[in-house]
Amino acid sequence: MARLKEEYDNRIVKELEQKLGTTNKMLVPRLQKIVLNMAFGIVSKDEQKQLVDDLAAISGQKPQLCKAKKSISNFKLREGMVIGAKVTLRGERMWEFADRLISTALPRIRDFRGVSNRGFDGAGNYTMGLKEHGIFPELVEAASGHSGMDITFVTSSNDDKACKELLVSMGMPFAGRN
Repeated sequence: MARLKEEYDNRIVKELEQKLGTTNKMLVPRLQKIVLNMAFGIVSKDEQKQLVDDLAAISGQKPQLCKAKKSISNFKLREGMVIGAKVTLRGERMWEFADRLISTALPRIRDFRGVSNRGFDGAGNYTMGLKEHGIFPELVEAASGHSGMDITFVTSSNDDKACKELLVSMGMPFAGRN
């Protein structure tokens, strides 16, 4: 069992019951999935393969390629061109990734002062962006250039307050803590 999942079951659920004032532990917010999204635009096939391999190494599963839905001549974009990749993590892999992100990857960011408080969507989900994906220890050598990624935490809560309490309890370092 993942370390963070075990901690969630043993400590975080009880802590959140008290903070949120619920009497039923099934009403306590929980992490449902984590979605990793990397948009790399128009790059060469070699760079594209390297970025997809990096995303696979970070997530532990094969990414799904995202293709352009329509052509836009100003961007030199043709319908069907691969412009990104995404991975949806659930279950054990989700908990392992969340643990690695919070305890290992985020502290490796230079001049890190915490993640933004503005990534909540009003429906109990949190999205954060990384400017460089090379902060993950799984990558011996990241792809050339600096390609960022978006990480979305989808929770079972319906409001931002409960979502933030869950993430703070898990150890997510928010900037300013307000």
